[in-house]
Amino acid sequence: MNSPAEVTQRPTGTGLATPVQYVKGVGPRYALLLQKLGIQTVEDLLSHFPLRWEDRRHFAPLGRVQHLETVCSSGTVVGAVAERTPRRGMALVRVVIQDATGRAELVYFNQPWLERRFNQLKGSPICVFGQASRSSGLLTFQSPEWEELTTDEHALHVNRIVPIHPATEGLTPKQIRGMVWNALEKFGRYVRETLPVSLRQRLQLAHAAEALRQIHFPDSQEALERARHRLVFEELFLLQMALAMRKQALGPQLPGIPMEIGPEVPDRLRQALPFPLTRAQERVIGEVYADMRRDHPMNRLLQGDVGSGKTVVAAAAALATVAAGYQAALMAPTEILAEQHARVLADLLAPMGVTVRRLVGSTRVKGKRLIYEEMRTGVPALFLGTHALIQEAVEFANLGLAIIDEQHRFGVLQRLTLIDKGAGERAPHVLVMTATPIPRSLALTIYGDLDVSIIDEMPPGRKRVVTHWKPKDQRERTYAGVRSLVRQGRQVYFLCPLVEESEKLQAQAATELARRLQDKVFPDLRVGLVHGQMKSHEKDEVMDRFRAGEIDVLVATVVIEVGVDVPNACCMVIEDAERFGLAQLHQLRGRVGRGSEQSFCVLLADPTTEEGRQRLTAMIRLHDGFQIAEQDLRLRGPGEFYGTQQSGFPPLRIANIVGDQQILEVARREAFALVAEDPDLAGAEHVPLWELIHRKFVGLLLASVG
Repeated sequence: MNSPAEVTQRPTGTGLATPVQYVKGVGPRYALLLQKLGIQTVEDLLSHFPLRWEDRRHFAPLGRVQHLETVCSSGTVVGAVAERTPRRGMALVRVVIQDATGRAELVYFNQPWLERRFNQLKGSPICVFGQASRSSGLLTFQSPEWEELTTDEHALHVNRIVPIHPATEGLTPKQIRGMVWNALEKFGRYVRETLPVSLRQRLQLAHAAEALRQIHFPDSQEALERARHRLVFEELFLLQMALAMRKQALGPQLPGIPMEIGPEVPDRLRQALPFPLTRAQERVIGEVYADMRRDHPMNRLLQGDVGSGKTVVAAAAALATVAAGYQAALMAPTEILAEQHARVLADLLAPMGVTVRRLVGSTRVKGKRLIYEEMRTGVPALFLGTHALIQEAVEFANLGLAIIDEQHRFGVLQRLTLIDKGAGERAPHVLVMTATPIPRSLALTIYGDLDVSIIDEMPPGRKRVVTHWKPKDQRERTYAGVRSLVRQGRQVYFLCPLVEESEKLQAQAATELARRLQDKVFPDLRVGLVHGQMKSHEKDEVMDRFRAGEIDVLVATVVIEVGVDVPNACCMVIEDAERFGLAQLHQLRGRVGRGSEQSFCVLLADPTTEEGRQRLTAMIRLHDGFQIAEQDLRLRGPGEFYGTQQSGFPPLRIANIVGDQQILEVARREAFALVAEDPDLAGAEHVPLWELIHRKFVGLLLASVG
């Protein structure tokens, strides 16, 4: 690869944009297989970073490998034999290798062709990587990765730190390693530096071309770490640049609505509340009011764990908006949640003279007409609703504040539609709320253009929900505990198992569970049922009866995941809990523990995977929503986390937003400072950066708030 001084501009349609089939060792056949890995061009291949690296400068001697040690060893193939196990259809291949210190057996399941392959390699050296077990002196590797070590290829596959790239059926890591090497040899001179020289020098970052070679074929552990640091920083920096540019582009389009909020506004709220505000609520309300006083629109993400008091912050923002003569709108994802917000906020705000209106799909035609008229004529009020707030007939004359609750339930366009309903000459302030804690690292990655407020304190007196994980064969003991709680005058939720296929099947499963509990388990108790297939008024009626204490045991689907608040409900039994994600289990647990009495959550589950067991163990051990979110992110990865695929940014190729949070913080600070200094990236040294961002992040730059 050429030195940085020799790096040239890549020709259009050539260089790194060359189709991958023209790399030596690829060709049309392997190019099709590489497509499964998302690799179509030379640039894609060079950005296909290793999963891990093996230090093949030193192999662990077979005779010294310890029990349960994960190692890279080598040995000569002695022979292989296939056999059938007593389990029907299970083929077993046993391979023996040896070195100067001892022997090891490699065991492979249901790969009978390996017998012939290894017997062809008798007397040849191979390397193996995996976890070893040692019993009665016999060293065994179960299904280890392996590679043949041939003398003419030692430069790539042995006597160095060797990259192990993600592979696919028909392509081994060894083959991909050769392709990457060939791509670097022929096309490395086209690698272009995009980071400004001043930034690289200040942060002491490796040059792009050098980092790319060292990440694939490092000369040393130190060179590998330096290369990874550079590439992780670049990936996160580019993303934060795109977010900063989006935020900067949104800012000047429309000015905001500066509102006069005097000290009497929060004073009125404090006097109306039956409890004192927590320090965290006071801090966040102060942040919101500071935003609303400015002449550019607030764009703030409010995070708070279940029961932390986000609704009070929403009430404070709505009170200030209506007091200033403007309209406020709050959009919730479900009618149950919209109904609860309407009830709580009306009780709180109506005595202070704030009009509260509820608009949902089931609102009657006459009521809708009256609400539409108030919206159109600019009546200062708080309008609560579901997707009904963004129907064509809705038109706000004077929208000053848009609150979106449980924002991950809405698509970008749905959120924008509500905001646009009020955008006249000035844009409304936007407060985005979620009870689903998002780790700070992920919040900075997905919502980097939003200011983030966190309520990190629970109201005093709130008791922690005691959580138990019980195998399903202890169901009868759980039922006895439920009966005891009901005798004490308490109420219990039974959460139906998650059925992925459809809401209809989910409803059928819930109906069957309710019938079984009523007929066979609790014939003397009052069992109710609520699920997503019921009509809105039917769901409301059941929830009203449950709140009134007319139902002892409520069987529900995840329709009650957010927002339902019944202080007398003190126990949540979750059937087949292993089917739920960690964050969702925490949300469901948050439906109890709303009163002053001790509450319980029982997870009935027999998980079959290690990840399932880790989730349930975490639920018992962790109670803080942000710690749970971090653990969920580790277990599931960012791609699956709260539907982040809708956020418009490409997947991260090398950065780990949990492990690389410090680099993320630096990347964010540098990106926002650069955009503040040169918003259009018009400076000569910023042009390559501008081109790359617009090529990689076109979807993100087109999307708007959150």
